[in-house]
This record gives sequence, C-alpha cells and structure tokens, in this order.
Amino acid sequence: MTVTHKDMANAIRALSMDAVEAAKSGHVGAPLGLADVATILWTKHLKHDPATPDWADRDRFVLSNGHGSMLLYSLLHLTGYDSVTRDDIRNFRQLGASTPGHPENFVTPGVETTTGPLGQGIATAVGMAMAERHLNARFGDDLVDHHTWVIAGDGCLMEGISQEAITLAGHMQLSKLIVLFDDNAVTIDGSIDLADETDQCARFEASGWVTRKIDGHDPAAIDEALSWAKTQDKPVMIACKTRIGYGAPTIEGTGKAHGGPYGADEIAGIRENIGWPHPPFEIPTEIEAAWAEGGKHAQAEHAAWGERLNASGQAGAFTSAMVGELPADLDAQVLAHKEAVIAGGKSDATRKWSGAALEVLTKAIPEMVGGSADLSGSNNTKTAVTAPMTPDNWGGRYVHYGIREHAMAAAMNGMALHCGIIPYSGTFLIFSDYSRAAIRLGALMGIRVIHVMTHDSIGLGEDGPTHQPVEQVTSLRAMPNMLVFRPCDGVETAECWQLALSNTGGPSTMALTRQGIASLRKDATGNPSAKGAYVISEAKGEAKAVILASGSEVELAVAAQESLAGEGIAVRVVSVPCMDLFEAQDEAYQEDVLGGDLPKVAVEAGVRQSWDRWIGRKGGFVGMSSFGASAPYKELYKHFGITAEAVVAAVKARI
Repeated sequence: MTVTHKDMANAIRALSMDAVEAAKSGHVGAPLGLADVATILWTKHLKHDPATPDWADRDRFVLSNGHGSMLLYSLLHLTGYDSVTRDDIRNFRQLGASTPGHPENFVTPGVETTTGPLGQGIATAVGMAMAERHLNARFGDDLVDHHTWVIAGDGCLMEGISQEAITLAGHMQLSKLIVLFDDNAVTIDGSIDLADETDQCARFEASGWVTRKIDGHDPAAIDEALSWAKTQDKPVMIACKTRIGYGAPTIEGTGKAHGGPYGADEIAGIRENIGWPHPPFEIPTEIEAAWAEGGKHAQAEHAAWGERLNASGQAGAFTSAMVGELPADLDAQVLAHKEAVIAGGKSDATRKWSGAALEVLTKAIPEMVGGSADLSGSNNTKTAVTAPMTPDNWGGRYVHYGIREHAMAAAMNGMALHCGIIPYSGTFLIFSDYSRAAIRLGALMGIRVIHVMTHDSIGLGEDGPTHQPVEQVTSLRAMPNMLVFRPCDGVETAECWQLALSNTGGPSTMALTRQGIASLRKDATGNPSAKGAYVISEAKGEAKAVILASGSEVELAVAAQESLAGEGIAVRVVSVPCMDLFEAQDEAYQEDVLGGDLPKVAVEAGVRQSWDRWIGRKGGFVGMSSFGASAPYKELYKHFGITAEAVVAAVKARI
C-alpha cells in the first residue's frame, strides 16, 4: 500500500482512542484533533533522534496541554523511541507503564517536561528557548542551534501564567520559540465563548510575536506554516484551526469530546469516519514503517553535529556544562569565603550575605544564570559578573524577569530541563504563593533550581502582613523533594548555597532575612549545615533542655541560652538550617543532636506545624499563630512575643 499523510495521522488517532478506551480514562479529544499537525511536525520539522533522546542539540517539544498525553506517547512510539512500547500504550494510565496520565519527564525518556497544570508547559518552554539562545552565545551555532516547539490549547492560554510567559518571550525576542495553538474553540464546559472572547493572535502580536492562522487539518498548509515559522526573527504563534474529537460521529467539536472514554459505539463511528478498519492497537506494517522512517529524518543532522562537537575544541567544556558539573575547587573557594565572613564579624541580613556568597559562586560557576522579579536590589541576586541577558547580549547571565514571579519560576524549570544552565532567581518569600505551581512541578521533576526568597518573616517590618510570610516556610517544607534553607548568618548562608548547588535531584529555597542579625559561627571548617541541624552552641554544663531555631531566631536562642546560664540553667542551642536534610540523617545522629528526652523549645518567626516532628506535642514553641502587622521589626518581635525572654520562660516551664 502507498502510505499517505492521512494514514499516518490516523495511526495517532487509533492508538490514542484505543488506549483511552482500554483505560476507561483519559483525554482523546486533543489527540484526535491534533494528529495532522503533530504528524507533519514530528516527521518533517522536529529535529530529534529517537535513538538518542538526550541529544543536546535536539529541538525541544512541549505538550503544554498535557492531558492530551496520548498524542505524545503515540508520537514517541511511532517514531521509534524505546521508552514507549505497544504494551505501554495498551497499559495507558496503569501503574508501572511509561504512559502516565500526564507526561512525566522522569518516567518517559523523550518527554521534555512534566505538564498537566495548564499554562506551565508554555512558560517552561520560554525558559528552554532562553537557555538555547544563551548557550548558543557561549558555544556557537555549530553546537547549539535548535528550536523549541509547543502545542498549547485554550486552557493554557487562559491561565494567567501564559500572559507572563508570552510577554517575557516577546520582550526577549525568542525567535527560536514556536507555539502551535490548538484553536478548537472548545473547553470542557462547552464552546469557548462561554468564558472567553480573546483574539489570541492579536494578543500575541501585542506582546511582540508574529502569528498566522491555518487549517489544522490541511497537511500542505501545516507544512508551509512550520517552514515559515523557522525563518522568523520573533517568537511565532500559529493558530491551528482543528476539530476536537475529530471523526467522532456525535460529539466532534463539543465539550463532551474533551475527555473520558467515548464508548464502543462512538469509537466504532470514528473508525468508520476516518477510514481505519484495523483492530484496536494494530497498525499496518507499511504505516509503521513510514513512521519509523519519518522518525529518522534528523539522524544525519545528529551525526554531523557529533562531528562538529569532536572537532570544536569545546567538547569538554560543553559536556561539563550540559551535565552541570561543579568546579573541583568549589569547596576551597567556599571555605575561603566563610573564613572572610568570620574575620569580618559584622552583623548583616542573610540576603546580603547571600549576595556576597553569590559574588564568589557566580565567578566560579559560569553555568549559573540569575535573575529577579523586579527586586534585584532587595534580593541581592545580581553580581559583578552577571550582565543582563538581552536580545543584544544573549551571553548575559542575569534575567530581569519583571513582575512575573510565576513565569520566572517556570522559566527556570525550563532552563534546568534544557541543561547547560544552573538557574537561580529572587523575589520576596511571600510571593512564593504566586509561583507555587511552578515550584511544585520543579520538585516533582527533581531538577536543580534555586529560589532565592528574601524578606522571610515579620522581620521585614513596616510593609505589614500583606508582605510578611507566616506560613510560607512551613508550607514549602511540606513540599516533597524541596530543600528549604533558612540560614542563621553569613557562614551558614554560604554553606546552604553550596548545598543547594550540589542538590541535583530537586529544587532549593533560600529563605533569607531583610533585617540584620549577628554573625554567630566562629568555625569555617566542614559544612555542618549539610546535616540539616547541628549544635551551634553547646550547654555550659549538663544540659537541662534544648532550644531549636532557624534563621534570624538562632540569635534569640543564643541570647536565651546566655540568660538561662546566668540563672544556673544549662541549655543546648541547635541551629536548624534545613529540616529536610535533618530528616535524612540516621536516628542516632538526630537523637544525639536533640538530646534524647530533654525538654525542647523551638523558636521561629513563623507558624509551628513543621516543628512538631522535632519538639513533640509537649514541646514549647515561640513563634507566630496569626498574621503580622505593620511596624518596625523590633517592635513586632516584642508585640508577638518572639523574644529571648519568651524563650527563657518556655524553657523554664518545661524543666
């Protein structure tokens, strides 16, 4: 048989509807509607090699509307990726299969990013496209020259993060970013006009993009538009007019076509309407062969790229950057910095100590790319060696994200997923709530992203309760696979940065003070912060209790220790810069630090919940149980009873 475009697109439709029907769960409407667009993209335009899913100069493909995951799994399977077998498709959404309900990059090689929460994919793709341009500036066209492709639906473009993302991309003139909008005018509730009247092309154009409208079921029009898109000097959005649930006899083009098993009669009707007489999960050999051949269309480009890499004289540096290796002498550089902090002996805010550490780290690690959501001077994230990244200077290592906290977090995810960049950026801790969905996805994906969150408590003072984090530190500690650091001085801050950079299996949050606090550590050797908690000030005599604290409140704990010592009561002070790392230690170490059954009191200018694991229900807690207030910070600490005197009283009540 002569295999046509229709045959190949219908193979996607068949696998997708059969998988969803077998699972009795899933979303087949988008794969049915997008099969024509995806077929042209993956067999003619997407630069990829199924034999090497992690080829560094491959195009990145992001399915932002991740509920349509069977579209991606069908593409991976048909083009020859080993990660998705026919059995995986038969077991769609089942435990142990490489075909989970939404695409998960840590489960399925060939999936570039985890998507599902709408809007995250397109925002993550912006970070990927920025990474491509930055690495192109560093290593040249021969090694880095690829596109980032996104398929996004109405839901992605309604989510607020999409506005942050598309305006950032337009401002940055990301000409290698191409969004294919699944313009089917339908959401779950029904016709799009139930909830939205936006002219998406006008919206994108107003944000600095170029756009085009095409028939998403016309293969020639699709092919021509994708070729055109690759020649533009701005980011591109192509509105592909499609019919959701393509071929479904009674629900095509309706909200009912979005998801769920269609049922035997509707599936039979689709088979008849699209001309697919084959049994479930069966693809004719000739069509399979055509898809396999289509999957190989960029293999020659891959081979040529490998030759260029070997001849470039940059293979070692390029590979090291893509792997994310840290300098061999980093420990020595951090030690020297800590010794300088101790020698200085001054009180300062941990946000400023963080800035001082970054001056050392960004000079030593060229892969570090920083930024801030319009708070550079407050977050102290910009250093002497991190010039702004702009369309005129892609080699810059600092992104002015503007007031776009959510897109900033998602873009950093994209940079980390792309590889070649270690992203960090700053905002106020309270605004972690704005970016939480992207932060959570980073934790789920296990990628190295560092969130610098300053102004971490009521200690920020006069800006008041709208800006004062109370529950945020505890909330972030509750997130699996997230390291939350709250250092107590300049030495701990440097150690926590070192740990965050070494944490290749997940993101880290640096919770840093606005107000100045004392320099407590007098020993720079080792990295006791790596244990998560350690004795920062031992009892002068037999300990009667243990005081635990993090961040700015360690200073209060030490003051309380001194006051109690004056009354003949010896207590131990434990600094807890990272509960997650302390949780990872063995029980013997934990018991040794916590003093076994000794009474315990914790002090932190936040809510109690995350401390109960360590102090128990009967342990004392000095902290917040309400929102804050507007006043100078020293007055606030007194007003809310977060004082050395309150810690002393809590200890006395338990011994």
